[in-house]
Amino acid sequence: MYRSYPKKEKRETSRSGEATLKESINELLEVYRLRGKFKETHVVNAWERLMGAPIASRTHRLYIKDRRLYVSLTSAPLKHQLNMAKTKIVEMLNRDAGEQVIDDVMFL
Repeated sequence: MYRSYPKKEKRETSRSGEATLKESINELLEVYRLRGKFKETHVVNAWERLMGAPIASRTHRLYIKDRRLYVSLTSAPLKHQLNMAKTKIVEMLNRDAGEQVIDDVMFL
C-alpha cells in the first residue's frame, strides 16, 4: 500500500534577465558604494550580541570613523579591562563581519 509519487523537477531559480533579491541588493550596494557603511553598521549592531549584556548596558555610544570604532563607556574599570583585550575585540568584530571593517578600537 505504499504510494509512489513522481519526483518534481527542479525549476530554475531565476529566469533569463531577472535577478534574485540578494543579487539586486548586492549590486545596489556596489553601484552606490554603500558596502563599507553597510558593514560598519553591521559591526555597531553586533556589539551587544558579541560583547554580552553586561558590557552593552555600560556602553553609552558607538560609532565608526576612519576604520576606528569609538566606544563610550560609563565604567572606568570596564574601560581598562577592554583596553587590555583590544586586539581580541577587533578580531572578533571583523570575524563576525566577514572582512576587515575596523582596524582599531578606542574606548572613551
